[in-house]
Amino acid sequence: MKIALAGAGAFGEKHLDGLRHIAGVEVVSLIGRHLDPTRAIAAKYGIGQATTDLAESLARDDVDAVILCTPTQMHAAQAIQCMDAGKHVQVEIPLADSLADAEAVLAKQRETGLTCMVGHTRRFNPSHQYIHQLIKAGEFNVQQMDVQTYFFRRQNMNAKGEPRSWTDHLLWHHAAHTVDLFAYQAGPIVQANAMQGPIHSELGIAMDMSIQLKSESGAICTLSLSFNNDGPLGTFFRYIGDTGTYLARYDDLVTGKDEPIDVSAVDVSMNGIELQDREFIAAIREGREPNSSVAQVLPCYRVLGALAQQVDG
Repeated sequence: MKIALAGAGAFGEKHLDGLRHIAGVEVVSLIGRHLDPTRAIAAKYGIGQATTDLAESLARDDVDAVILCTPTQMHAAQAIQCMDAGKHVQVEIPLADSLADAEAVLAKQRETGLTCMVGHTRRFNPSHQYIHQLIKAGEFNVQQMDVQTYFFRRQNMNAKGEPRSWTDHLLWHHAAHTVDLFAYQAGPIVQANAMQGPIHSELGIAMDMSIQLKSESGAICTLSLSFNNDGPLGTFFRYIGDTGTYLARYDDLVTGKDEPIDVSAVDVSMNGIELQDREFIAAIREGREPNSSVAQVLPCYRVLGALAQQVDG
């Protein structure tokens, strides 16, 4: 299977690293904003084509699927562009920064019948998979999730410390991870509330946000997000359940008493991004709906749309 990857930044490289471990997959085209750094990344990973034009890659008959790691504001339109070109597509989280755009992507997927998957990585992290398996087995039920998503940002910088051409967003990007995961683990969300802090004078976004969620099972979730946090960075999930407490830190899992849990046998890899890409490839090959399909994650974007109305007035 031949893949085109758009977005040669920090997250694009995470996908390229994961794809290296999937048999029968070749990345044949890399699309970036500037040609010279895109060529450098293509050379590093042995990719034959480097371009700044997504349409150029989509015109290739040998490209079967596309992975989009481009700026948030481009996701929906580019996902539709890929499906219009007859290509399967995985679009990195978030699917869109508006509910209308998210719904348009789903409509295009239903029209074309192509595989369209969204990169909700938390569904694939071994730590969260371990909890999901306990829930499916009836051995654990979520009562409460307490989640902290903390970064320190004053400028538009990516995970490699390089300047971004776009502005990140706590609600549409970072909250999307937790909103979808909470529904995945505890059931459909029936109530959602949000508050946000002051708008940054230069970035034009809220730097702090607080979100409350409730699922139809009665479970609740408290999510705190900040770009002002000068301390441990990342997202930390505390699962409080009827039979135990667990803390998930990306691919790692510990008990409430900080005792490590071995999750190495949960899946074929400990890399959530690789597992996400494996699901995308497998779904295409097997002609089935992938976990984290656009249809499955759309309820998350409905919740985000309602929260956006609350905080934006």
